[in-house]
Order: sequence, then structure tokens, then C-alpha cells
Amino acid sequence: MKIKCIIIDDEPLAITVLKNYISEFKNIELVGTFNSSIEALPIIENNELDLLFLDINMPKMNGLDFLRTLTNKPHIIITTAYREFAVECFDLDVLDYLVKPIPFGRFLKAINKVVNRMTLEKDKLSETTFKEEPYVFLKVDKKLMKIKLKDILYVESLKDYIKVITVLGNYLVHKSMTSISEELPSDNFLRVHRSFLIAINKITSVEGNSVEIANSRIPIGRNYLEIAKQKILNGNM
Repeated sequence: MKIKCIIIDDEPLAITVLKNYISEFKNIELVGTFNSSIEALPIIENNELDLLFLDINMPKMNGLDFLRTLTNKPHIIITTAYREFAVECFDLDVLDYLVKPIPFGRFLKAINKVVNRMTLEKDKLSETTFKEEPYVFLKVDKKLMKIKLKDILYVESLKDYIKVITVLGNYLVHKSMTSISEELPSDNFLRVHRSFLIAINKITSVEGNSVEIANSRIPIGRNYLEIAKQKILNGNM
């Protein structure tokens, strides 16, 4: 899946940071960068864009006012130094809200949201066309690894890292359990312990306060027990 995007920001340093981040992804094409929303309007109207990185505080017209003028909007990721506009932005159907300075890990999380949203939209558009299986990008040994969601068995927390166990191998990622929980769809991935997140459809058995996945016994924490067993045993396996 190719993602065509543009950047609208009046700060050269902010544009440079985003360009460097985007260059890490082979599936993202940066069509152009603009210092004001007015300059970018023609390319938004005349090109099939998938994604717009948009600053709020800009000359002539701020990002929020510009959003309100668009009738056929691409996916929007706000990049701003101000936290106080987050609620207003999500009311405008913004996909994510990044506060400068933007860490790469937070940027990666936003891109995974875009990928998952576009995959769902593509599936809804036509059931007969080829469907690219949903995936996430995870940074492993300074390299972005594309991991299909269907291959993930479970995730284990290891202090400042997580270990993602898949049918193809295991990956050590510098990311928190909370962060990966937010990136994976909740209809099939379930937090069952402060140190474990599992793929429900990969469970082979339930015994006491634990489940078995690929010959590994995963504990269910006391604080997660009621919700976990309800979701696991109500026909989601």
C-alpha cells in the first residue's frame, strides 16, 4: 500500500524532522512540502493524497480554519507545539495529534494508525479486490520491520522493551506495553496481564488463570481476570 502525503508547516526545522522520519518508510511518498495552507490548496484539490501532516499556528490561515474549508479531506495528522487544541482537532476527524518535538516512536505509532485505517477503508470499498493483510511497523535493531497482525501470537513486556512473539520469529522492540496495546486492534488483541498481551484467536486452551498459545502458558493477572475470561470464552476464540 502506497501512502502519498504532503507537509504543511511554516517551520523549516519541523519540516526537516518530518522528512527524515518519512524517508524511513518505503511505502510513504512525500509529494511536497509547503509553508502555508494556501500554497498547498491546489495540490490537495488536484491530487489524490492519502495523508496530510498539518501544523496549526501558521500565517494567513491557521491549520484548523484550513481544515474546515476542505470538502474532500485526506487523512490528517496534526503536528503542533500546542496541546490545547487536541479535542477540537478530533472533532474535525483528525486521525492523530503529534506534539512537537515529535519522537520517532510517537510518529511510528501515528503511521500505524494510518495504515490500519486505510486498510479498513480499502476492505470496505470492495470485497472482491485484493486485500493487503493488516500490519504494523516495529523498529527492530535500527530497522523497521513489517509484521502482519495475523502472525502475532503474543507480546511480553521486558522493562523498557517488549518481545513480540510471532509464528515467524521473535522481535525485541523498544516500546511500552501500553503503546503496542493502543496500536493493535482490540477486537483480537487482549491485555491479560501487566506483562502480557495476547492474540485471542491463537489461544489453544484455557486452564485456571492462564491460557496456552503455541505451547507457551500465559498467566492472566488478577486485575484482568474478569474481563479477559469474558472476552475469551464468549465465542472470540
